[in-house]
Amino acid sequence: MVALLRRKAGVVVKRFRVLTAILLVLAMVVCMTAGCDSEKNAGKSDKIRIRIMTIATPGDGFHDPFVKAIEDYNRTHSDCEVVMTTIENQLYKEKIQIYIAGNELPDVFYTWGGGFSQGFVESGKVLPIDRYYNKYADELPKAALVNCTYNDTLYGVTYVMPVSLAFYNKRAFENAGVTVPTTYDDFLVCCQKLKDAGYVPIGNSVKDSWVLAMLHDGLTLKSVGPERLAKVLTAQEGSYNSEDFIKASAAVKTIIDRGYMNPNAVELTNDRCIAKLYDGTAAMYITGSWLAAGFYEKLGGEYVNVDDPDAFDCFPLPVINSDNVKITDYMGGAADTLMVASTTKYPDKAAEVAFELARSVSKYAYLSGAGVPAWKVNYDDSEVPALPKKVAKLASEATSFTLWFDTLMTAENKNVYLDLICALYKGTITPEELCRRMSIQLGK
Repeated sequence: MVALLRRKAGVVVKRFRVLTAILLVLAMVVCMTAGCDSEKNAGKSDKIRIRIMTIATPGDGFHDPFVKAIEDYNRTHSDCEVVMTTIENQLYKEKIQIYIAGNELPDVFYTWGGGFSQGFVESGKVLPIDRYYNKYADELPKAALVNCTYNDTLYGVTYVMPVSLAFYNKRAFENAGVTVPTTYDDFLVCCQKLKDAGYVPIGNSVKDSWVLAMLHDGLTLKSVGPERLAKVLTAQEGSYNSEDFIKASAAVKTIIDRGYMNPNAVELTNDRCIAKLYDGTAAMYITGSWLAAGFYEKLGGEYVNVDDPDAFDCFPLPVINSDNVKITDYMGGAADTLMVASTTKYPDKAAEVAFELARSVSKYAYLSGAGVPAWKVNYDDSEVPALPKKVAKLASEATSFTLWFDTLMTAENKNVYLDLICALYKGTITPEELCRRMSIQLGK
């Protein structure tokens, strides 16, 4: 019995020694790995990583400009590495609210100026960047920064001056025998002829409600006028529940009821609806000037408009009430903004990144046709395609810019507005009800 116990004890001791040896080996491996990591980290200890979050997803007109701008910056700044995360436009507007509330913003983040970011600024989540502006004042006019300036303090930097336009397929217009309309009545005639010729007159998405808003915003401006519209949307003066606002919503309702929009618009995203403009199914698309880039570069894995670069054109949205507004009054302006989170560990470097990227994106976006530059053009633009140059010319001739409703209004008011115009499309409310409820929401 004693012998048996000794044999078992010996086995235990051997197993313990083996286990100890294994643990020692593992400990050495861990130490070596930790040492390697320490050496790697030590090598990078002086390199700052700046995180930026934007809506420049692959396929978006601003994706390549941002990528090129970041590549340029990283190549010329050995002390810093900029890393970009992208989120699709509609989802971004929801996510950024969550990141703001949870103090999870990256160092630099894309946002929209005006009312959209007002709450961010007022809550102390954004870093003031006035003291960094002087270095760039000769290249970026202060007038371009109005929508990211709050209480006379600069909180953001912009790069383009987008405007809303109606982009159209020239072949569809020719086949239907229509010309570019300048009044709302002419616009309805144009839509009917296009429909009779087998086209979807207006291809806008409704699933992405901001795209439907491009149509509703634009026609409201062309009924109400820029100054009055801005005052009502910011709850300064006047009521949304008035004749010109009702007339504009009724104009959109007429377009919907006559079947001039894609019947599947509620189910289709912006990208899928734009594809119908490219393939000739839809004749028109009302959106921002950034779409001009899509006619000349890769989208969704295929090159569009390569064989016929002159197949598309654009025009300003038609006038509903010429007593209040001109054809050259536009929805748009410098709203696209880069801001610096107040929580960043590197405020000086993050502010530098915001300004440097904004300057480069302004350049690359214009050269690719994605946007009208807000920064001074001090580079060769001779190869910019005809359509983006036309967009830039239209913007330069504008008599006014009014920020889009979902940018100019506060986030709370914006959400109510988008819900209401979707309800108008679905037929669950009338134009009169929409205007009455917006008036209540705005407190007027």
